[in-house]
Amino acid sequence: MPLWKKLWLLFAVIWGVVAALSAGTIALTSEETGKALLPLALGVIVPAALYLVLHLWAVLFSRGERGP
Repeated sequence: MPLWKKLWLLFAVIWGVVAALSAGTIALTSEETGKALLPLALGVIVPAALYLVLHLWAVLFSRGERGP
């Protein structure tokens, strides 16, 4: 597994835990539980977008290193 995937996985887990804790805190302390949806959505969207960017980066810049 390439290093960027390992680092992305670490980032995604930490980001997901923090987003879940934030959403849980908002849901438990706020009268409007709908506000908790934004951290949950960002907890999924940000790591997915980062993976897409890193994957495209790896594909674009590793083409020259591959042999014929």
